[in-house]
Amino acid sequence: MEADLWLRYKKYLFENVDPFMRLDISRMNFPAGYLEEMTPRIRQALREMDSLEAGAIANADEKRMVGHYWLRAPERAPTPEITQDITNVVAAVKSFAAKIRQGLVKGPQGGRFTKLLVIGIGGSALGAQLLAHSLASPEGTIKSYHFDNTDPDGMDMVLQEIGAGLAHTLAIVISKSGGTIETRNGMIEAMAAYSSQGLSFADCAVAITERESLLDRMAQSQGWLMRFPLWDWVGGRTSITSPVGLLPAALLGIDIDAFLQGAAKTDELTRREEVLNNPAALMALMWYHGTGGCGKKDMIIIPYKDRLALFPRYLQQLVMESLGKRQGRNGDIVNQGISVFGNKGSTDQHSYVQQLRDGVDNFFVTFIEVLQDRALPSIEVEPAVTAGDYLHGFLHGTREALTERGRESLTLTLRQFNAGALGMLVALYERAVGLYAGLINVNAYHQPGVEAGKKAAADVIRLQNKVLTFLGAHGDEHFSVEEIAAAIGEPEAAETIFHLLEHAAANVDHRIMKLSAQPSFLAKYSLAGMG
Repeated sequence: MEADLWLRYKKYLFENVDPFMRLDISRMNFPAGYLEEMTPRIRQALREMDSLEAGAIANADEKRMVGHYWLRAPERAPTPEITQDITNVVAAVKSFAAKIRQGLVKGPQGGRFTKLLVIGIGGSALGAQLLAHSLASPEGTIKSYHFDNTDPDGMDMVLQEIGAGLAHTLAIVISKSGGTIETRNGMIEAMAAYSSQGLSFADCAVAITERESLLDRMAQSQGWLMRFPLWDWVGGRTSITSPVGLLPAALLGIDIDAFLQGAAKTDELTRREEVLNNPAALMALMWYHGTGGCGKKDMIIIPYKDRLALFPRYLQQLVMESLGKRQGRNGDIVNQGISVFGNKGSTDQHSYVQQLRDGVDNFFVTFIEVLQDRALPSIEVEPAVTAGDYLHGFLHGTREALTERGRESLTLTLRQFNAGALGMLVALYERAVGLYAGLINVNAYHQPGVEAGKKAAADVIRLQNKVLTFLGAHGDEHFSVEEIAAAIGEPEAAETIFHLLEHAAANVDHRIMKLSAQPSFLAKYSLAGMG
């Protein structure tokens, strides 16, 4: 058995020298002839990717190109104007970050900026968080914080940690459209926090947004420190190599040139037509095999590197938002997608590996291995054994334990982890997602489900306003949920109204008074102080 596995390993191993990368697909149980059978389909997906990179319209309804690959290879952009714009923006990012780090651009009280508050949501936050967590030095002169939700308590936690240092905190507000609700809310909360300390938010603020968006115009009119563009051909989940990721990274002292170069080199690898010599094509084909091409199994990502602890979370958005689609490209109902979960190894030895080995077989694993433990020599934790040896042992022990049970896995190996290596990982998965989308015939570059969720949230707020207006017009009278629903002409929304009133009654903001009852949905509500 072990000899057979070794032969299979040698037969299917992808290995590249510069950048160094190994992809082992031998523990995926695809049958003989599978790669040959799928070659025409993956080559078609590669041709579609070539067309995309050449400037083809990816979203017909939005008439929008998809060009995040140009961000690390501007010369490949379809027009000289785009090439020059990318080059100019990256230069501006470096220049501004250098001025902040050197203290040439100062805070409102004259000192250096020593903290960074990134305000965004989803792809406008995850990239910066991943870069900061994985690459920022603890000895760096700037420390980063994040508003990545519209949770008031979460924002309070961040502001409490920053404390009196707000005068030395540079705020970056990231919203492609300029109207993203969660980001707007975080910005308003931040503005109030700065104001409470007698500070001008504009003197501390930078915008990253589309040119002429609401946010861009506001930042310009208020005199913010700087504005950087986001192009309509860059989606949030693929924006990490745009100013969304580059500016926070440069401010933290991360080598963004190496990051971009790692991504660009991997893009070159993943353009290869020969399937066995293209790691993204191999990865997409393994996903197709592992899920049956219809998402029937989940993707488990286990990086054996603490610095990559956020990478599974980053991939959740990249993979699930890109591939989770109800309709295919020709309008048929497909209900596609791959669910992504993950945690760092060897933490998993003490959590869900038990189920992976002995429980329901509804997954395939990707192990991410980094050969170099640290730059300096390690101490021995026992004779001739280091802590890193144990980490390596746990990875390969878990891999063997899963194989014994017939559980499938991929192993992706890097020599060392640095900015270039993270660029490699980002580019590899971006390309694999695009190729897999071609295999299953979905558009990886739009997100109707996300837009539907935003619309539904707006409908909830509209309903809340109607409820509060009704209660405000009726003094101190108390009404049940059903009475309110009928009175405002929304009888079918009684359950939502109940949840709205329970939330309002638990907070002081809307002055809702509640007469409790059991069961709780029989409670009555009024607006305090109106009688």
